[in-house]
Amino acid sequence: MPVMHFRIRWPDSKEDICYSPSTVVGDFLTPGTHYPLDDFLKRAREALGVASERVRQKYGFACSSAMDQLARIEMEAERFASDPHAKVLVIDLS
Repeated sequence: MPVMHFRIRWPDSKEDICYSPSTVVGDFLTPGTHYPLDDFLKRAREALGVASERVRQKYGFACSSAMDQLARIEMEAERFASDPHAKVLVIDLS
């Protein structure tokens, strides 16, 4: 199963490289797009949930790394939750 990384920039200009166990993340996130924080979180939850489920279908167990990545994204996003204009930029997928 091909792994994919997606690089994002938070509203404070901090960048993170995030992990997905599947290229399905490309169906949910587009490089060069600024997503409102809530929309980004929704897309990340869906993408990493689908990716983890694909691992379950292939190997018989969910991908804990995908769920760990989602937890880190959600924890980082909490810092910007009070800003209604907060956006996350998806820089690239690789």
